[in-house]
Amino acid sequence: MRGIRPFGFLLLLAIADDAAGLAILAVFYPSGDLALAWLLLSVAAAVAVWLMANWLPRRMDRGRQDRPNSTWARRVLGAWPYVIAGCLSWYAFYRAGLHPALGLLPIIPAIPHAEHDFGIFAEEERHATDLLNSIEHALKVPVQLVLCAFGLVNAGVELSAVSAPTLLVLAGLMIGKPLGITLFGWFAANVLQLGLPEGMTLRDLPVVGCVAAIGFTVALFVASVAFPAGPVQDAAKMGALLSLASAILALLAGRLAAVRRTV
Repeated sequence: MRGIRPFGFLLLLAIADDAAGLAILAVFYPSGDLALAWLLLSVAAAVAVWLMANWLPRRMDRGRQDRPNSTWARRVLGAWPYVIAGCLSWYAFYRAGLHPALGLLPIIPAIPHAEHDFGIFAEEERHATDLLNSIEHALKVPVQLVLCAFGLVNAGVELSAVSAPTLLVLAGLMIGKPLGITLFGWFAANVLQLGLPEGMTLRDLPVVGCVAAIGFTVALFVASVAFPAGPVQDAAKMGALLSLASAILALLAGRLAAVRRTV
């Protein structure tokens, strides 16, 4: 039995996967006529909030150990400058004809963050005081509740709505994802010489791929946008829901690969 720690890798993979799905929505399924000039507002909001609430306080604190300006910005202003900038960016994406779900992405790099991130579930993160870490933990439960509500609202299809789109979505998630993650993981580790996270080997990639094949929120999101309301959309949503069976495949793959959890 080999002990591995693939959780961080899986989290990073899930984030990249969701980001790619949202990018596909923005490029191939715009919410209206494209008016990309509005994106200048998003860029301006990101640059302005970084300069005023991040760079400027640190610049004013140069040579001062007590960092009064940075402390004041963190304690008094908190996350509000970034909330306002996020609203402007969201509106800019909406007016640009791109899906507003991507609207917050330009603002995130502007938020003050620590030089090293242990991961949201790491014990060390309890002692981190940077603003990005605080926002991350504050949004954890609300995001979970919103995602749960999103799944309940968007999964309302008849169980009999199974047809060719259902099988195609299932094949893409349960076959395409594990195969793609395994092949590209091997390519990155061996051909590009990037290696794998500590504690992981190539045998672990199919297991991670099976876990990643569980398509729920983003898969439902894409299905509701890519297909018009009706039998085809319902069938595609059923494929996303049935991909929950990938959890069984992940357990079987973990058994076959002799994967066990270590502390």
